[in-house]
Amino acid sequence: MKFLVISDIHCRERVIVWANDLAKQHQVDGFLVLGDITHFGPPSWADDFLSRLDRPSYAVPGNCDPYGTVEEIEKHATCLHGRKMKVGGRTFGGWGGANISIFNTPFEMPEDEILKRLRPVMEREMVLITHCPPYSYNDFTNTRRHAGSIAIKSLVDEFGPAAVISGHIHENRGIIEENGILYMNPGAAKNGYSALLEVDDRVRGTLLEPIPDQ
Repeated sequence: MKFLVISDIHCRERVIVWANDLAKQHQVDGFLVLGDITHFGPPSWADDFLSRLDRPSYAVPGNCDPYGTVEEIEKHATCLHGRKMKVGGRTFGGWGGANISIFNTPFEMPEDEILKRLRPVMEREMVLITHCPPYSYNDFTNTRRHAGSIAIKSLVDEFGPAAVISGHIHENRGIIEENGILYMNPGAAKNGYSALLEVDDRVRGTLLEPIPDQ
């Protein structure tokens, strides 16, 4: 299966058009949407956005999405926040929001809560979809500090998923392959960035060229 991966839309209408165009161009089977669909709301914008994507979508909320966004995601997509399921023979599972930050955004939680609630989702060789990246992987901010989740890193180290696909940190777009795990941050869709994830007997990620502002 092949997916177009987008994150950090932040209510940018233009993403809907170019995401559907890229999905057609690359003949993807669906979308992976990594959160921050809205920009501090309204939650209903997530429903509107996902309803206009023309392929099946799997999504988690981001830290800038109010808590009511989960219910809006479920209207037109499969919400993977705290859930796992088989997709094309591979387990996909996810977690939205982020760890506690100085910014006090709507969907933050302590590391111990992330650890407790994400653990039941984890499996070896799964594809893990999170908004916040694991600590030290694609999480380097423009203040030169790591901002990822220690809890997510701990669970990744323990269970060994095939891939960890995360957004959140706009300035640390990239792909890292380490110890058989693919870590990918597609970049912020609000700035035209996206990626492809191909999943069959192995997992491959590709960063796509940015879509220029119109």
